[in-house]
Amino acid sequence: MVTPPRPRPAGAAVEEHDVLVGGRTLRVVRRPASGPGARRTPLLLCNGIGAATDVLDPLVEALPADLDVIRFDPPGIGGSPTPRMPYHLSWMAHRVGQVLTKLGVREADVLGFSWGGMLAQQLAISRRRRVRKLVLAATGPGALMIPASPRVLSVLTSPKRHQDPAYVDAVAPQLYGGALRRHPERAAEVLGSGSRRGPMRGYYYQLAALSGWTSVPLLPTITADTLIIAGDDDPMIPRGNATILARGIRRSRIHRHPGGHLDMLLDPEPFAAEIDRFLTS
Repeated sequence: MVTPPRPRPAGAAVEEHDVLVGGRTLRVVRRPASGPGARRTPLLLCNGIGAATDVLDPLVEALPADLDVIRFDPPGIGGSPTPRMPYHLSWMAHRVGQVLTKLGVREADVLGFSWGGMLAQQLAISRRRRVRKLVLAATGPGALMIPASPRVLSVLTSPKRHQDPAYVDAVAPQLYGGALRRHPERAAEVLGSGSRRGPMRGYYYQLAALSGWTSVPLLPTITADTLIIAGDDDPMIPRGNATILARGIRRSRIHRHPGGHLDMLLDPEPFAAEIDRFLTS
């Protein structure tokens, strides 16, 4: 079931739907293509851990208007109700495929950011006919990835950075690197920290979804042309993980940048241009 679009503020160019899949409702946000020459293949965005898909607004706004952009909140995050039980990444990929079906989309380009990059890999592995092109940004191959430092991992085990603006400002340089080493005060703004004060079971369920998951042995089965975006100053996802992905995915290339984990959201225009070149090449 797909509900009719919910009302949005005047001038908003996006639609919100509640889509029922597998007995669970997911909030789906869609920016339909506009203007002449709208593209046939939409872009599906899979977001990082703990934050509603609204944090991707800067990137969506920087992408061309003739591109249909679809994104969603995972269970228990943003506008998607919290489930009673945890789920696995393979389950989530199946449900995302059902979302596309209910929206009338047979094939999509898929961009996965951070946690969403792992979901995007699973989608390209288990639903390969649904994925035309794949963009993996600031992400790794799961359990067999090159890990972050223990200090960074200790911060990631808690959703506090999504709830407490002062806390995220304090940990931003060591956690995200890049531009936030110089301007840590921007972290709370870009993540929407403090906007959600309710139960954070959804965050822990996202962590649990990665339990035992790795794409390493299955990377050669990804047939989609793949762009891997990696920052040289990303404490959360060390740069060597991009090399692992590129060696496993045959039709892939790496786009490296000097920034950190969140630079794609802090300065989205150059990233949007690179993504658009890849999608239209």
